[in-house]
Amino acid sequence: MPEPTKKEENEVPAPAPPPEEPSKEKEAGTTPAKEPSKEKEAGTTPAKEWSLGESPVGEEQDKQNANSQLSILFVEKPQGGTVKVGENITFIAKVKAEDLLRKPTVKWFKGKWMDLASKAGKHLQLKETFERHSRVYTFEMQIIKAKENYAGNYRCEVTYKDKFDSCSFDLEVHESTGTTPNIDIRSAFKRSGEGQDDAGELDFSGLLKRREVKQQEEEPEVDVWELLKNAKPSEYEKIAFQYGITDLRGMLKRLKRMRRVEKKSAAFAKILDPAYQVDKGGRVRFMVELADPKLEVKWYKNGQEIRPSTKYIFEHKGCQRILFINNCQMTDDSEYYVTAGDEKCSTELFVREPPIMVTKQLEDTTAYCGERVELECEVSEDDANVKWFKNGEEIIPGPKSRYRIRVEGKKHFLIIEGATKADSAEYSVMTTGGQSSAKLTVDLKPLKILTPLTDQTVNLGKEICLKCEISENITGKWTKNGLPVQESDRLKVVHKGRIHKLVIANALIEDEGDYVFAPDAYNVTLPAKVRVIDPPKIILDGLDADNTVTVIAGNKLRLEIPISGEPPPKAIWSRADKAIMEGSGRIRAESYPDSSTLVIDVAERDDSGVYHINLKNEAGEAHASIKIKVVDLPDPPVAPTVTEVGDDWCIMKWEPPAYDGGSPILGYFIERKKKQSSRWMRLNFDLCKETTFEPKKMIEGVAYEVRIFAVNAIGISKPSMPSRPFVPLAVTSPPTLLAVDSVTDTTVTMKWRPPDQIGAAGLDGYVLEYCFEGSDNWLPANKDLIDKTKFTITDLPTDSKIFVRVKAINAAGASEPKYYSQPILVKEIIEPPKIRIPRHLKQTYIRRVGEAVNLVIPFQGKPRPELTWKKDGVEIDKNQINIRNSETDTIIFIRKAERSHSGKYDLQVKVDKFVETASIDIQIVDRPGPPQSVKIEDVWGENVALTWTPPKDDGNAAITGYTIQKADKKSMEWFTVIEHYHRTNATITELVIGNEYYFRVFSENMCGLSEDATMTKESAVIAKDGKIYKNPVYEDFDFSEAPMFTQPLVNTYAIAGYNATLNCSVRGNPKPKITWMKNKVAIVDDPRYRMFSNQGVCTLEIRKPSPYDGGTYCCKAVNDLGTVEIECKLEVKGGLSFCRLLLQGVPPNIIDSYLRDVHSSNPEEY
Repeated sequence: MPEPTKKEENEVPAPAPPPEEPSKEKEAGTTPAKEPSKEKEAGTTPAKEWSLGESPVGEEQDKQNANSQLSILFVEKPQGGTVKVGENITFIAKVKAEDLLRKPTVKWFKGKWMDLASKAGKHLQLKETFERHSRVYTFEMQIIKAKENYAGNYRCEVTYKDKFDSCSFDLEVHESTGTTPNIDIRSAFKRSGEGQDDAGELDFSGLLKRREVKQQEEEPEVDVWELLKNAKPSEYEKIAFQYGITDLRGMLKRLKRMRRVEKKSAAFAKILDPAYQVDKGGRVRFMVELADPKLEVKWYKNGQEIRPSTKYIFEHKGCQRILFINNCQMTDDSEYYVTAGDEKCSTELFVREPPIMVTKQLEDTTAYCGERVELECEVSEDDANVKWFKNGEEIIPGPKSRYRIRVEGKKHFLIIEGATKADSAEYSVMTTGGQSSAKLTVDLKPLKILTPLTDQTVNLGKEICLKCEISENITGKWTKNGLPVQESDRLKVVHKGRIHKLVIANALIEDEGDYVFAPDAYNVTLPAKVRVIDPPKIILDGLDADNTVTVIAGNKLRLEIPISGEPPPKAIWSRADKAIMEGSGRIRAESYPDSSTLVIDVAERDDSGVYHINLKNEAGEAHASIKIKVVDLPDPPVAPTVTEVGDDWCIMKWEPPAYDGGSPILGYFIERKKKQSSRWMRLNFDLCKETTFEPKKMIEGVAYEVRIFAVNAIGISKPSMPSRPFVPLAVTSPPTLLAVDSVTDTTVTMKWRPPDQIGAAGLDGYVLEYCFEGSDNWLPANKDLIDKTKFTITDLPTDSKIFVRVKAINAAGASEPKYYSQPILVKEIIEPPKIRIPRHLKQTYIRRVGEAVNLVIPFQGKPRPELTWKKDGVEIDKNQINIRNSETDTIIFIRKAERSHSGKYDLQVKVDKFVETASIDIQIVDRPGPPQSVKIEDVWGENVALTWTPPKDDGNAAITGYTIQKADKKSMEWFTVIEHYHRTNATITELVIGNEYYFRVFSENMCGLSEDATMTKESAVIAKDGKIYKNPVYEDFDFSEAPMFTQPLVNTYAIAGYNATLNCSVRGNPKPKITWMKNKVAIVDDPRYRMFSNQGVCTLEIRKPSPYDGGTYCCKAVNDLGTVEIECKLEVKGGLSFCRLLLQGVPPNIIDSYLRDVHSSNPEEY
């Protein structure tokens, strides 16, 4: 019996696919098809899919609506196509990148879910390019050597951030030969070509395409429906893989409709099968067996009771009740059920229509344009569903279509009214069981040219008329220079019967060209050339009124004169009856279609003059004269002269240039530079109209040069020769703060400060001058220049009065003098002495022994005073203390102070009869000596009373305190008890009972502690009461111990792919050796395991375990005293399913073995 099937609501019989169509050879890759193919959308009503199960109409409509939406990212979407088996095809998508900051993401899909990126290889290639000029990304999918199962619906998706765009398209794959095999439900869901060349490629298009099925060994019939109906849901995936079912989801939907709960029936001993299948016109038999033969049985079809007839025959055999249905038609494809008492059972009947064969093939036909063409074929059934195709595209007749289809029983006709050249093609007819094709050739009738077109030459503004005559009254097209002629008010196209005219009024130059008349539908052309002539003209609108052209000498003159005339006239240039030839000379002529050019490469003064141009063509002549004037730059001026120089300025003069270049001098530019530099700097940006100039802001003391440029209307001349070098210099400012330093009976000493501004010339020295009161004769005090700012004028008469001035001298000369404000009396003045004691010396000056003493005491008095130092009323010994005196201060210096240097120092300053005195106290201090004696006065409890006497030597400073230390007699380590103690007795507390102590005391002053300390002669014993303690005697403890686990291993569950650890703790002495084992096998040098041991804690780490790592693990500890072991079980959960292991490349026999082991170990989970 055929396999049970159930018909979908929109199921139609499956005819053969359309004929194959040639496709372009393109590079591409291939990927196995995973969905039924769909008809390509071509802008017309799409043909129904020829399959056992059409996709719902709503789904097709959604796809069309999605493709018709406005594209967000695509600028060019991939279009569907048709390709033959073994040929190549390419699909292209383009994305505009103007608004995108980075490359968009593009994915190609087959059907709804298969990503083709993982299928790229020798049959499928994905490419992408980027055009920088147009900023467009181009993505290509190339399919190489297409196969039938590559047909179907494809989708291209592009994403960029939050933007998304997609487009779906169809691919049809045809083959030219082959018959449609018988199709059943199992073959529709099986993998294509099992065991054949294309094995392993999933094929959902088996219901659509004609395939050459290779002979294969018959295998026993297996009812997949029964397997699925009786299997558990957990076994569906395994059954689908074993029997090659790819559309498991669709089968489960049908199974859900057919499945019913099996329960024991009281009326039926045997019920109907779930489904029956029969060919159209065949006979089917339904049979049930009753438990009670007396029960009444009724048969129903779609709820209507079936009555006996020639079609429906009832038969009773014992308890069997049989229904025969004869001559099954498509209307018999329904649900049937039978009732017996209160019970019923049902089934499904599927009627399969037999294929329709082409019994009379199409024949090749030849016809002329305009004739009526009929293509005829004959099929095996009357009124059969037949489809016509033109070059693989289905012909859909309609009111606006040129094609009509007529059916007369088994004969089918395709009629073409008024055939044209475009109707030449390969036409094919297709039925569910076969196809036929034939070629139609439509040719044109021969055409004769009665009157051809003729070439014409017309004057500008006249009428042009082109006329021809052909043998047929057909339309045609006029072209000019290969472009279609457009009618206008000036251009008319006339067609009367077999005569064709092209009339152009008022001919223009642009009307000249090659005209061609081409009759429609014929590969014939009638050419003609039209020429429009015009007299030559010279256009001088761009020149002056006197036709004068001015050019600068040295520049290139390119004088372009527009000309007109048709044909283009020949131009001849001349000067003084001498023709200027075309070529490569300095002065030459150049000719162009619409202009003539006079070229002078490097203009010279001698090129000035009148030039003539003559034009000539077959329509006439023209003549014109042009005056050319050559102007030049002026000559450079002569070198300028510097007449006056200042500190940062100078005055310069020059003469105008001898030649002004034919244009008046407009002014001058001045430049300067340092003599040692090569960089010139312009001093004026506005033209200088005069021939004198004053440069400023120069650096004093730097040598400069200047030069001149002359400027006229043409430009700037070459520079003049540089001037002679000059150096800007200036005298210094007057010296400052001139004052009297000292005066004697015959001398005057003056002092001053340097000038505020010295300048680049520097300062060479000073000149001091004086004159007596009442005289204007200034006498120099110094014969040579002096560098110092102090000088003594000698040999002056006593009681005379003089005026004094001083000048600064440098390379530029003497500065302005600085005068003393009043006359000076040459007579010595007595100034009483005065001692200025510094503030820090008004108190006792203290220094430590060994430090240096350096005291400076300033004083005043004139003339130079006499100084006397005393210490404690006695003259100072200069061998121990150094004394240095000057005119303004005295210095007392002691290199290394000693305590003997302490005392009172007296200073006496005497000028004539005036005396001034001052005193300074100096104290040199040192560390004190130790106390004289230290005694223990009393001992009680934990306390000791100490007394001591102050030291003999206090270090020349007051004693500021004492430091007391103690030491245990056993260790004699000293510890400080009290610091900075001011008294000479103290009580030491908190001493340790039973210890014996010594004590010592240090003295302390401002320099620190004394170097030595005074220690007590006797010791202090801190007595104690009670018995004497005797220390116990202990024996050594034996720490040896056999190994023992203090924390055992625990049974553990691990997740596959995540690290797992096993932990336990062990102790033992000596330290035991740890060994890990799995299933009684030691783990040694296995990189998947890591073993740690820290402070007796033992750890085994299993890296990324899999189900194979599950088992019994053992930890073994061994030392010299014994051995101990402990075990645990590790179970790894999260293993891979059958399909996932298969997709990873694991062989099926290993997968089955693994699943059986897992199932046997954990039956409750499966």
